[in-house]
Amino acid sequence: MKIKRQAYRTYRDEVPSILKIRTMVLAPKLRFSSFRPHFHYTKLRLTSSSVPSPWSGLRSWRESPLNEDQFWGSDGPQPQPLLQYSQHSLEASGSSLAELGALVLSTSDPLTKSKLSHLAFSKWRNENLPIGLCQPPSRPARPSKPQLVSPKEIPVPKNSGLPLNAYMLHNLAHVELNAIDLAWDTVVRFSPFYHILGEDFFSDFAHVADDESRHFDWCSQRLAEIGFNYGDMPAHNLLWRECEKSSDNVAARLAAITLVQEARGLDAGPRLVQKMVGLGDHRTSSIVARIAEEEIAHVAVGVYWFISVCNKMNRAPCSTFKELLQEYNLELKGPFNYSARDEAGIPREWYDSSSSTNKQVRQENLDNNQQLSEVYDRLACIISMERENSSLKRPSE
Repeated sequence: MKIKRQAYRTYRDEVPSILKIRTMVLAPKLRFSSFRPHFHYTKLRLTSSSVPSPWSGLRSWRESPLNEDQFWGSDGPQPQPLLQYSQHSLEASGSSLAELGALVLSTSDPLTKSKLSHLAFSKWRNENLPIGLCQPPSRPARPSKPQLVSPKEIPVPKNSGLPLNAYMLHNLAHVELNAIDLAWDTVVRFSPFYHILGEDFFSDFAHVADDESRHFDWCSQRLAEIGFNYGDMPAHNLLWRECEKSSDNVAARLAAITLVQEARGLDAGPRLVQKMVGLGDHRTSSIVARIAEEEIAHVAVGVYWFISVCNKMNRAPCSTFKELLQEYNLELKGPFNYSARDEAGIPREWYDSSSSTNKQVRQENLDNNQQLSEVYDRLACIISMERENSSLKRPSE
C-alpha cells in the first residue's frame, strides 16, 4: 500500500501527532514509537491456538441495514421520527465521516448528541462520503448535568434520591453516552491514518457509535417513564480518562476501551438484568438484556482490529495486550462472563491468569510428552540395533 506522504506531511503540520509512527511503510513492519523499543523488532510467533476466531456474526453485523429502532415500544425496539433540525445541522456542517464525528463530539445536549450520532452514520453510509480528516475537540462537550465527580464522591443508592432501578439505569445511561463519544473520538482522532488502518476500521467504529446512540435513547426514555432524567445524580468521568490516556496509540485505545471497558460491560450485563428482575422492573431488564446482547459485537470489533494492528506491527496479540495493560495501568476486574467473552472472541489467556497458567502447564506437559516420545523412539532404535548386531555376531550352527 502506498502512502500519500505529501498529504500526510501537510496534515502533520496542522494537527498534533496522534499515532506516533516512525515509518509509514507497511512492508515489512509497521512501527509505533509509543511502544517500547523491543516491540519494534520482536518476531511474531502465532500458533493456531493463540489466534482467536472472529465472532461468527461480524459479517452480518457489518452488512446489516441501518437500524432505526431508536424507541423502545411495548414489544421492544421500534422506529421513531428523528429531529428535523438535527438533519439540517448535519447537512450544513459535515462533508466527511470525520467532520460528522467531530460535530457529534462538539454537541453537549445528550439527546441531541445521540440523534446526531445516528444521523451522522446514516448520512455517511447513504451518501458514500469519504473518511476525511479532522481534529477532534480536546474533550467532548458535556451538559451542565450530571455533575462529574470522582468515583468516591458518587452517592450510594440510598443517598442518591433515586430508587434503585433508576439509580442503576442512570449509571448505564452515563456509560452509553460516554460510549458514543469514545467511538466517535476513535474515528476522528485516528482519521489521519486512514491509509494505514483502512476504511473498514472507521466504518466499524462509526457503526459502534450508532449502536451506542440507540442504547442511550432507550435508557433515557425508560428513565423518563419512571419519572427521572439523565443528569438527576452525579456521575464519574473515568471512561473518558481512559480514552485520553490512549489518545496517542491506536493499539492502546483498542485495548483500553474495547477489550477492557466494553468487555467489562459483558461481565456486568447479566448481573444487572437479574437485579432489575429482582426489583420487579421487567421492562428495564429487557432493555438491559438487549443492550448486553448487542455489546458482544462491539467487543468482537475491538478484538478483530487489535489483532489486525498487532499483525501490522509483527507482534503477538496476547503478549502485546498484557504489555499495554501494564504500560497504561489498565485493570482487569472479575468475575468474568466467560461465555459472552468467548463468543466475542477474547481468548481467556489474555485476561484470566489462571487460564493462562493452565494453558502453559498443558503446553509444558505436551512438550514433556513429546520429549519422552522421542526418547522412547531412540531407545527402541538402539535396542533394535543391538539385537541386529547380536544376531550377526552369533556363531553359525
